[in-house]
Amino acid sequence: MGKRKVINEENLENMMLPSADDVLGMAVKMLGFDRILVKCQDGNERLCRIRGKLKRRVWIRMGDIVLVSPWDFQSDKRGDIFWRYRKNQTDILRQKGYLTM
Repeated sequence: MGKRKVINEENLENMMLPSADDVLGMAVKMLGFDRILVKCQDGNERLCRIRGKLKRRVWIRMGDIVLVSPWDFQSDKRGDIFWRYRKNQTDILRQKGYLTM
């Protein structure tokens, strides 16, 4: 079998900026498995799941700033997390005016 190759955070050089339908949020509570309660900038608290590409590669903790893509249905209650920002990346987001938390 062998060990699974894990990509380190340092190898992720490019930073994803939010598009028109994406929302920035802060991880509030870890609910187990791949679900996290996220307080979003638009005022909603969403029950979000970690996208399969991020699972076991990027670890999300309480207080981390994440990029959420709301679902087409139940868009105010559910969404997918598809990016986690590091500490230095959140400073860049604040400078550019994306982050107001």
